[in-house]
Amino acid sequence: MAFQRHFLKKALGEANPRFKFICHSSRLSSFSTVSSSSSSSAPADSATDAEAPPELPPFDYKPKPYNGPLADEVFEKREKFLGPSLFHYYQKPLNIVEGKMQYLFDENGRRYLDAFAGIVTVSCGHCHPDVLNAIMEQSKLLQHATTIYLHHAIADFAEALASKMPGNLKVVYFVNSGTEANELAMLMARLYTGSLGMISLRNAYHGGSSNTIALTALNTWKYPIPEGEIHHVVNPDPYRGIFGSDARLYAKDVQDHIDYGTSGKIAGFIAETIQGVGGAVELAPGYLKLVYDIVRKAGGVCIADEVQTGFGRTGSHYWGFETQGAIPDIVTMAKGIGNGLPLGAVVTTPEIASVLAQKIQFNTFGGNPVCSAGGLAVLKVLDKEKRQAHCSDVGSHLLERLRALQQRHEIIGDVRGRGLMVGIELVTDRKEKTPAKAETAVLFEKLRELGILVGKGGLHGNVFRVKPPMCFTKDDADFLVDAMDYAMTKL
Repeated sequence: MAFQRHFLKKALGEANPRFKFICHSSRLSSFSTVSSSSSSSAPADSATDAEAPPELPPFDYKPKPYNGPLADEVFEKREKFLGPSLFHYYQKPLNIVEGKMQYLFDENGRRYLDAFAGIVTVSCGHCHPDVLNAIMEQSKLLQHATTIYLHHAIADFAEALASKMPGNLKVVYFVNSGTEANELAMLMARLYTGSLGMISLRNAYHGGSSNTIALTALNTWKYPIPEGEIHHVVNPDPYRGIFGSDARLYAKDVQDHIDYGTSGKIAGFIAETIQGVGGAVELAPGYLKLVYDIVRKAGGVCIADEVQTGFGRTGSHYWGFETQGAIPDIVTMAKGIGNGLPLGAVVTTPEIASVLAQKIQFNTFGGNPVCSAGGLAVLKVLDKEKRQAHCSDVGSHLLERLRALQQRHEIIGDVRGRGLMVGIELVTDRKEKTPAKAETAVLFEKLRELGILVGKGGLHGNVFRVKPPMCFTKDDADFLVDAMDYAMTKL
């Protein structure tokens, strides 16, 4: 029962007896009705009315026998030796011990469809052989030397990455994470412009360090510390935003902040193209192009956070900012760049990059030869396997099926996203857009029981984040939608 007690304490609190009843059961195989009005019933001839739940697509791979510590022991040790801020998914957290392409395996050898990709990090697929081979071959020769010496891996990787960038975005700095990338981008913006003020969007997530936590604008991720010279403007959210999809009115809010909340000069503006942690929110069409013009007139630079949207995941374009018809001055990236390696990067123009030469700017592990070799292999795999086109094809199929599902279930308030970066927002009232918090939690557990691992996002945790490895197939998409249909019909 340790798992259940911890889950209730960390994720739900003690205030919801209705949900407490559900979570204290050992399994969620039979659904209790949480809200009789939250989901419509399936038609009598629907396949999902059958007793048998949908099954995972066949996959020709057998996991190795696992003889390591089991979940209870791992959880106990984690509780004792790791920081209490760590959280976990599920009533009884999964002990994941192996991965292969779009699937994960637990300690019992059970297979799960990974529809969250290690928080949008696994781009090519778990343990992709080409990436593994590049990492292992480099590890045999040289694991680490830092940039005080020459090594071809970092230069080769930087050249390949720069070739993917539009305009004059040609200078690369390697770091270890998305948070570090955004820290460095903010430093560049302030040094280059001589101003301090930064503008970020409400509902944004840009990291959890002492500086990037200020750019983040979701109270669930913020500590009460001084933030200084950070302005959060109205979020151009077509579903929940106060101006709908009118990019011009949202852009006017940015201008108002500059006119009334600053000296008239700012350091920069940063935005995700599709907000990740915020719940897969795609910005109003044309917003970035309008705002970039406003920011540059105020002396600022424009930063695109591509930590989750980059490398072809959106399907239509290689970079998320390209969907908005805009070119930034600085681009930050991480996660999918390394397929699970601790790797991030900042790419900017030679003019902006030159400001860091005023002092020593150095990252011990940035451009590590093993990570560089792995990162270069990722770029090659994505090209060789045509993953951008694949994301477009499979993503379109997934979105079409999800929107059909939305017509069947009132609990689905919004389906949004591009390619394999998709959000499904659940509500108890479509008109009022009331977040379906408890229902989302129940469905989240049920999907895990059916063999699907998805993410959660949004301020209220009521958005399913579907952002799988980019080898995710149409059969996987069909299974995911059928499982959601099955679970929602039972709700």
